[in-house]
Amino acid sequence: MQVFHTIPEMRNFVRQARAGGRSVGLVPTMGYLHEGHLELMRQAGKHCDVVVVSIFVNPVQFGPNEDFASYPRDLERDVRMSEKAGVDAIFNPSIQEMYPAGFCTQVEVGRITEKLCGLSRPGHFRGVATVVTKLFNIVKPDRAFFGQKDAQQALVIERMAADLDLDLEVVTLPTVREVDGLAMSSRNRYLEPEERRAALILYKSLQQARELYRAGERDASRLRRLVAAMIATEPLAGIDYVEIYSYPELEEVAEIQGPVLLALAVKIGRARLIDNIILE
Repeated sequence: MQVFHTIPEMRNFVRQARAGGRSVGLVPTMGYLHEGHLELMRQAGKHCDVVVVSIFVNPVQFGPNEDFASYPRDLERDVRMSEKAGVDAIFNPSIQEMYPAGFCTQVEVGRITEKLCGLSRPGHFRGVATVVTKLFNIVKPDRAFFGQKDAQQALVIERMAADLDLDLEVVTLPTVREVDGLAMSSRNRYLEPEERRAALILYKSLQQARELYRAGERDASRLRRLVAAMIATEPLAGIDYVEIYSYPELEEVAEIQGPVLLALAVKIGRARLIDNIILE
C-alpha cells in the first residue's frame, strides 16, 4: 500500500492503474478509522480492482464553534488499519494542498441541504460538496462508497453527482453498529463511560419507532413526538432534531405512504451524534 500527500502523486497512481484496465473505488474519510470505514473499504475491494482511501479532515465543513481542532487524528493507526483492509493507496493531503492560496470556489447543493444537519450546521454541506468534488476530480473513481449513518450526506453526494453529470456510481452501504446498537462514529471517542451508556438512547428510540411503524403507525408527527419523548427520558441527551422526511427526496410528509427517513441528532457531552433508519 502506498501513501500519497500531493495531488500529482495521487493522479499518477490512478493513471497507472487505469492504464492496466483496472477499475478504481474511492472511500472518502476524515480518518480516525473504525469498523464502519473498514467495511466500506472491504466492499470497495469486492467491486473495484483498486481501492483508494482519502484521509483529510476538511476544515471548510466545520463551523466556527465546532470540533475541527479537536477532531481525532492518528495517521499511523489509519494506515495500519487500511492496509489490513486491503486498501491499495491512501490520499492524505495537507490543507494547503487542497485549498492553496487564492482558492475561492465552492460547490453548493440546494434544497436537500436546507434541513436536518444542513439547518443545524450552516455551510456544512457546502464544505462537504466542495471537498468531495475535488476528490472525485483528483481520483476519478468508478465508484465512491459512503455509509448510511450519514444518510443526508450520501443523498447530497448522489444529487451532486447526478446534477453535475459526474461519471461515477455513488454506493451507500448500511450503517455499521456496535454490538449494543450504537452507530459507529469517530466522534464516539468523545464520550465518557456514562455518556457512552446514555448514547444508546438513539438506537433504542429508532427501534421503538420501527416497532410502531410495523404495528401500523403511519402518522409522521406522532412518530416524531414518540421518538423525541423517549430520548428526553435520558438526562444526558439534548435533542438537536428528530425529523421524518420522504426518502430519498427529503420532502415533508404527514402520512407515511412510501419510504421515509427517520433521522435524529443528539448532543451528549462533547459529542453531537447522528443516527437514522429508513422505514419502508
